[in-house]
Amino acid sequence: MVAVLGTLPGVTARFEFVCVMKSVGDADPIVYRLFASVVAKCREGELKPMDAEQLRENAHRMVDFIADYYKSIESFPVLSQVEPGYLHKLLPDSAPDCPESLQQVLEDVQAKILPGMTHWQSPNYFAYYPSNSSIAGFMGEMLSAGLNIVGFSWITSPAATELEMIVLDWLAKLLNLPDDFLSTGPGGGVIQGTASEAALVVLLAARDKFLSRIGKSSLDKLVVYYSDQTHSSLQKACQIAGIYPENCRVLQTDASTNYAVSPDLLNEVISQDLSTGLVPFFLCATVGTTSSTAVDPLPALSTVAKRNGMWFHIDAAYAGSACICPEYRPYIDGVEDADSFNMNAHKWFLTNFDCSALWVKDRNALIQALSTNPEYLKNKASQANMVVDYRDWQIPLGRRFRSLKLWMVLRLYGVKNLQKYLRNHIELARQFEGLVSQDPRFEVVAPRTFSLVCFRLLSPDNNGDTGNNLNRDLLDVVNSTGKIFISHTVLSGKYILRFAVGAPLTEERHVNEAWKVLQDEASKLLATVPNN
Repeated sequence: MVAVLGTLPGVTARFEFVCVMKSVGDADPIVYRLFASVVAKCREGELKPMDAEQLRENAHRMVDFIADYYKSIESFPVLSQVEPGYLHKLLPDSAPDCPESLQQVLEDVQAKILPGMTHWQSPNYFAYYPSNSSIAGFMGEMLSAGLNIVGFSWITSPAATELEMIVLDWLAKLLNLPDDFLSTGPGGGVIQGTASEAALVVLLAARDKFLSRIGKSSLDKLVVYYSDQTHSSLQKACQIAGIYPENCRVLQTDASTNYAVSPDLLNEVISQDLSTGLVPFFLCATVGTTSSTAVDPLPALSTVAKRNGMWFHIDAAYAGSACICPEYRPYIDGVEDADSFNMNAHKWFLTNFDCSALWVKDRNALIQALSTNPEYLKNKASQANMVVDYRDWQIPLGRRFRSLKLWMVLRLYGVKNLQKYLRNHIELARQFEGLVSQDPRFEVVAPRTFSLVCFRLLSPDNNGDTGNNLNRDLLDVVNSTGKIFISHTVLSGKYILRFAVGAPLTEERHVNEAWKVLQDEASKLLATVPNN
């Protein structure tokens, strides 16, 4: 006995039929005809692997669905309110035997997937750092998906390699990076997936460059320097690169330098390491730290790095975007002495994830650390060194046509509008900072440099533990409302709330409404605190 349960495309009613047979040949004729007609109906209108007209029809429906999502995005709780494991209870244990309709899939997205999403594009999203989506970025991503090339070498799609070189030169010129970072110089730009990948590849390049000089057996002598505010991805990069944990120097920061690295402290630690025969080889500075947007003193740090012959990397993943505005460009002064510089266009530059721009001063250092040359990848252009093969600038072999979306963002918005967009968010953050400062129950904890405000609710009894618990509770209750989503950090032992403005749809009214939520929930919490 064979039981077959099928679902016809576009038909919501399910049907079940049972066919009793020893073999297909001696099946009951009536049941067999019924089975055959059902199979034929199932195949009717079946989605082909690729068909221009089916693509046109279904893509229109998908775009309509996404547009409707953006139109109603404020109706969703910003932070998903589901419990772990919720989706396992809603979806089948196995994939369907017969194809289902796009309508059925979209209905499941609406009813089952969207409730389990945290809505990063919501105008009420103020957590972590932004991850911008835009019409131009979306269309570039759509075009990349549609063309679907795998551009690991120039020959696999010359346009993909050459557009990436051109568009990163454009962006480098907007940031006024030194000529060595341009494709016409000894270095150049490359799009990585994330700043984490960018940090890893330059660390590997620096490691191999030093080991080639002092010997491969000297890995245990190499020392990396970064602050306690540096993104945790550098620690992971060190682990992957085999840097000994005891040779990772995490430099402590505090409020006296607004949580930026102290060059004097760096000099002191390097001197101690040199005296014990260790080799300082890599220094990472940050422009716009994750916790508080602290800006490390690049000119002073570059002097230290140059004096000790170290690789100097600058992580401007978040704040680098703002530096296309002339008034913010001074924050990356000192980049002319850096060996590498990174910013995430997918954070605050209207370019859909993922698109992390990395520039290096010496491309050969990357290539020597990451290049492989198997027979099946050899070709005349590569062998003659006539072209750039980006597979040698990254960890994976395959790579997407990511430059398309950055190219479309730059062309469809233009520099003036991008600058206006960034300045608007910074102004909204300034306004929020002003609102916090006007309420004596709160304090601004760190200087606002870009579009992040670090603040906290003051404890009535000035007790540190009470204050930390109070702010932890405020974060939880505010996020549980679904009205806004913010995140936190810890600075000098204090639990701090972070309010990062950067979502494309955020307007002044959203900032004001967010502050009202924070004030209201703070009032409720303070009413429960003894002696208030």
